[in-house]
Amino acid sequence: MTQPAPSRRHTIAEDLRNQIATGRLKPGERLPSEAQLAAHYTVSTPTLRNALTLLQGEGLVEKIHGTGNFVRHPLRRVTYVGGGSTLSAQSDEPLRTTVRTTHLRAHGHLTALLKVASRSPLTEFLCVSHEGRSPHSLARIYMPRELAPAGVPEGLLAARLEQLRPRMAEVRETVSTRLPTPDEVTALRISSTLAVLSITRVGTDAAGRVVEAALLVLPGDRADAVFTTHHTPKAGRSEA
Repeated sequence: MTQPAPSRRHTIAEDLRNQIATGRLKPGERLPSEAQLAAHYTVSTPTLRNALTLLQGEGLVEKIHGTGNFVRHPLRRVTYVGGGSTLSAQSDEPLRTTVRTTHLRAHGHLTALLKVASRSPLTEFLCVSHEGRSPHSLARIYMPRELAPAGVPEGLLAARLEQLRPRMAEVRETVSTRLPTPDEVTALRISSTLAVLSITRVGTDAAGRVVEAALLVLPGDRADAVFTTHHTPKAGRSEA
């Protein structure tokens, strides 16, 4: 049976993919403009952009708005370890993390997430990890304001939270995959067609009070998740 001919966007993507694989296009190199590439391949600009979208979804090309399309450096994969500390993404070498602190009032989904009344004072930590100059993943961590540390240096947030918040007696994690929001596309410089690993983690203390809620977004082309369950064997009953 005759196979259908590949579409022009797939043909263009395959040619650029081969150039990247063989080193003709090197990591960090800026591609020719979309207009130049469209003229080179004798296709319309929308067809050329569709081809680039395929490569962006594979993590081979990064589009920086206002600057152009660049060959991505090989992405470092991280492993999210379930039930761990606040920032549980691990890799051979730590990624650089920037932290932005904002004071706000509970509203919308935050009231249900933290089980607080509307307009209760909260603190949000927006954490963006970077590999080199490229954003790698992001997390939004919310805490009741009276529990939140002040003046946290970059890279020390997890340690400070461990010191100051009440010990978490239970951690509940909800994991799903979805397409990124427009804000996430911009913040992480990823394709809108690249699925992300979305993790909502809520930690409560022994009294059932929510002491921390974290919303983590890990692009699917660079993240794995591992959850380990430890079973405690029941003590055997002695026979009479």
